[in-house]
Amino acid sequence: MSIYLDVIWALNFLVDLMLLMLVQILARKPVKRTRLFLGAFVASCIVPLTILYPNSFFNHVIGKLVYSFFIIFSTFGFKSLYRFIKLSLLFYFVSFAIGGGLMAIHFFLQRPVSVTLDGIITFNQGYGDPVSWIFVITCFPIIWYFTKRRMDEHVGEQVKYDEMYKVVLTIHRESFESIGYVDSGNQLVDPMTKQPVVICDQPFLQQWFDDEEWKELQRVKEHLDFSQLPKKWEDKLHLIPYQGVDGAHSFMLAIRAEELTIFYNNEVLQTANVLIGIQFGELERDGQYHCLLHPLIIKQSIIQSA
Repeated sequence: MSIYLDVIWALNFLVDLMLLMLVQILARKPVKRTRLFLGAFVASCIVPLTILYPNSFFNHVIGKLVYSFFIIFSTFGFKSLYRFIKLSLLFYFVSFAIGGGLMAIHFFLQRPVSVTLDGIITFNQGYGDPVSWIFVITCFPIIWYFTKRRMDEHVGEQVKYDEMYKVVLTIHRESFESIGYVDSGNQLVDPMTKQPVVICDQPFLQQWFDDEEWKELQRVKEHLDFSQLPKKWEDKLHLIPYQGVDGAHSFMLAIRAEELTIFYNNEVLQTANVLIGIQFGELERDGQYHCLLHPLIIKQSIIQSA
């Protein structure tokens, strides 16, 4: 059997380089490009070391652990023990995540069982199931990109989650609870009263309306014809002008609610006669929250308990 050491070495160098790049991106640590290439070169040297010296110390568990520390040191240096261990664990996490993703796709595409007239027969081609180089070259960048994007989304979701609080809204003496997100970008205020506006979406607000009332509310929004509005809501509805991010002027329908309660950390904040802007549709596609809380609502609310 012929072993093309240079090809295997080059492939491992590229794979290790992308792994270290992903570690650097996720850790958000500034690293020079030359250090990334150095770390990838050090990591790829395990290939000739393993082939030429199969019984070396670095082919055992402890040796591999020590070698991985050397890879991290070559790439990121050593500034503190905590930082070094954190980067090492992240390196292993990224390697296992992408390696596991590759194996999952590989075995998903394989046919490990065969169905015959006599029943189901399992089979295995030799010791293990080899993964081709073409498969690695094709699928590795896909798994790498998916892992990076998912981790970035997770960070964004975690930031949002830290600003989410349970809210209870009372309209027409009916109360329903949901999740509100404190949005620093929400600066919508009523130009007449300078009162901040909380924006709630359709899935949450529809609980106060029957189907016909909601359709009438949509027609009022589309045609600004308040004559179609049910009498039940005549004294509750407001029209708030605003300017969008594109500079265009428009109007938002708002309902004056009797009370908004926010469970903010260890405090219960209450605001009376709050304006609720109506979002016809969902605010967030995953449905994690249904209200955009104006930052001033938090500052102006009355603390009821602690």
